[in-house]
Order: sequence, then structure tokens, then C-alpha cells
Amino acid sequence: MVRIWGKIMRNNKFLEEKVIEIDNKSLHIYDKVQAALETFCHDFDLEKPMWFDKNTTELNQISKTTFREDQFIESIWFDYLEIEIIDDGKKKA
Repeated sequence: MVRIWGKIMRNNKFLEEKVIEIDNKSLHIYDKVQAALETFCHDFDLEKPMWFDKNTTELNQISKTTFREDQFIESIWFDYLEIEIIDDGKKKA
């Protein structure tokens, strides 16, 4: 199971947040993140942002990534959308 935390931030404060659990073992982690991003956008009433190479790099390095205004077609009312993998389902030793 993977848990992904989505947060809408403005002035370093949470405006909205949600945790999504995805328990489909046949999906690759990238597909799970994309599915969670679509759910966050639907639930937060946002358009889906553009995914840049920096998002892949951030996700691989620190398990989270942000989407700022330049990644949305329309202007946004918040500073950024952040998604973070908070549990990859692996047992810690």
C-alpha cells in the first residue's frame, strides 16, 4: 500500500490537505502518484498541473514534489500544491 499526502499551501500554511491510500500492487509507483494527483485535483477542484522533469527528480530524491503557478494553465489562488509519498508499504528494519 502507498499513502500519498496532498497539500494546498499559501503563506506556508495548509489550506487543504488529504491523504490517499492506493493498494493496487500491480501499479508502478509513478502510476500510483499520477492517480493520487488526479484525485487531489478533483477533490480540491483544480485543473491537473503539468508534470515537469523537476517533479520526477524531486519525487525520486525526497519523495515529494511541488506544483507552482507556472505548471497550471489558469492562475491559482494558492502558492503551490505539494504531494508527498508518506508510506511506501515497505517494512522498516
